[in-house]
Amino acid sequence: MDVERYLRRIGYHGPRDPSADTLCNLHRQHLYTVPFENLDIALGIPIRLELDALFDKIVVRRRGGFCYELNGLFCQLLKELGFRVEMLSARVRNTDGNFGREFDHMLLKVTLGESWIADVGFGDSSLDPVLMRPAEAQGGAPAFVVVPANGALDLVRRRSDGSHVPEYRFTDTPRQMTDFAEMCVFHQTSPESHFTQKGVCTKALPNGRMTISGGRLIETRDGVRRESTLNGKEELRDGLSKHFGIEFAPDMDWSRLMR
Repeated sequence: MDVERYLRRIGYHGPRDPSADTLCNLHRQHLYTVPFENLDIALGIPIRLELDALFDKIVVRRRGGFCYELNGLFCQLLKELGFRVEMLSARVRNTDGNFGREFDHMLLKVTLGESWIADVGFGDSSLDPVLMRPAEAQGGAPAFVVVPANGALDLVRRRSDGSHVPEYRFTDTPRQMTDFAEMCVFHQTSPESHFTQKGVCTKALPNGRMTISGGRLIETRDGVRRESTLNGKEELRDGLSKHFGIEFAPDMDWSRLMR
């Protein structure tokens, strides 16, 4: 892997030692620069879980991706920088409160004396890696914590009203990229997958989030949400280029991304 080019892609110029500070800075910079997006699925373009293909898409062509792509490539970057990192499988919590299938989501476990959950492929989630340590042992009130749950572990988000909501459930079992291949195909092709329902492109901002979804531009800054309609392919094309640096050919079937 061309580590220098990857670091330029995410605009990272800091220390490279395998430390907690480096991990946190890389994690944030990745989320600020590489969008979570499923546009290839909307366009019917197959996603290949091969490092060369992922590097070409995310680094060379400056695209984003979904969890298997983003965390798969980030895992390799961390390894190249000397981190001890493992892929883990998670089941994402659905709107009905139940959890999805095994290998529904890929996350990373990074061991630096203590263990951290790193995840640059879950859309609107934690900007920082999450310590796998009980909340009461961390001090303060972290926004995300890992808690035991039915023989597994939950990544839990603390809401402003004090309630706790699991994002996903996972086990501390190391996995390989090939383990996720079947669910990667499922999420690209099945009408049961939310990834096949509409195109989305989103990335974190230092003070909020920028999203294009279903022909709408949604911008949240400092807690203030603004939403506007992208009228036609030219506005959609300009929005993807301006806010995410994503360029598509003018003759592409843009109607697929307007759903």
